[in-house]
Amino acid sequence: MHIGCPKEIKPQEFRVGITPNAAAEAVAHGHQVTIQTGAGEGAGFPDADYIAAGAAIAPTAEDIFANAEMVVKVKEPQAVERKMLREGQILFTYLHLAPDPDQTRDLMESGATCIAYETVTDDRGGLPLLAPMSEVAGRLAPQVGAWTLQKANGGRGVLMGGVPGVGPARVLVIGGGVVGTHAARIAAGMGADVTVLDRSLPRLRYLDDTFSGVFKTSYASAGNTIELAGYADMIIGAVLIPGAAAPKLISRAQLADLKPGAALVDVAIDQGGCFETSRATTHQDPIYEVDGIMHYCVANMPGAVARTSTIALGNATMPFMLSLADKGWRQACEDDPHLLNGLNVHAGRLTYYAVGKALGIDVLSPNLALKA
Repeated sequence: MHIGCPKEIKPQEFRVGITPNAAAEAVAHGHQVTIQTGAGEGAGFPDADYIAAGAAIAPTAEDIFANAEMVVKVKEPQAVERKMLREGQILFTYLHLAPDPDQTRDLMESGATCIAYETVTDDRGGLPLLAPMSEVAGRLAPQVGAWTLQKANGGRGVLMGGVPGVGPARVLVIGGGVVGTHAARIAAGMGADVTVLDRSLPRLRYLDDTFSGVFKTSYASAGNTIELAGYADMIIGAVLIPGAAAPKLISRAQLADLKPGAALVDVAIDQGGCFETSRATTHQDPIYEVDGIMHYCVANMPGAVARTSTIALGNATMPFMLSLADKGWRQACEDDPHLLNGLNVHAGRLTYYAVGKALGIDVLSPNLALKA
């Protein structure tokens, strides 16, 4: 199979979809790999590394999209990229379609087969291609939140760990999954007073047993959430409903109940955000203020640490990429129901139920798409 990897064009997105090691593996499997020139530079991988791995270098994204049978990316294709997709082509990348009707429509019109990293599953009920970036984003969240809390940036002017005689920042993490757990660990490591909220009692028991004394846990009822939010200097939104739009956990009216200058870090922004006042921002202009509350809502947080993120993502995606290339998408998805769960769009039809529910679009069962 001819596998192509274009340079990411989303603002301040420095990751790349294929590492030199992944390119070498694909070449060893007998596939042709083409990388757009400069695609890996932001992550520290010059063209020479790909050439040494056996890949070819193409001058433009147009070359990649015109010739590749499978396009491998990091972020969802931007409007100009979606116009270059064609019928029968495989797109393997993050999509986050639920809050993005324009992208969903364009992908359906392209006729391409689109497999989303974020909805591929594993036999433990996890999301193996989302987890590495969730780990990165979770660990980044207290770091960027601490920066947002600085007075010069509009925040409360509170130091995460405090100093002798002055208490630490209070951090509330909403969601005890991968993002929330990593965020809580780092925030606690910075010396903050941390509480994690979740609606799963088994998950709360696990967190309490594993991290007892490192951070506190509490149940995420609506009343408890807003009560604890009122004491917090920083609130990290770390909720996820796979493939679906994130629930809104704090309304605009409830911002009045928060401390002036408190920092909201919305890690769920790719799925529409979990605060009513959230809107996607970029690394270039990451924060904004609403009713005295600072919001950090960068939609590609892991792009800030592009080398770490690229290697972590490449380690996770490479086996699936090779399976798609070795077998073709139909056989690969037929052999692996977890990969089939990643199928979001095929031949003009939406194939992921949660996206269809969010956008009001009829959905074709992915099993029927295999036979279409």
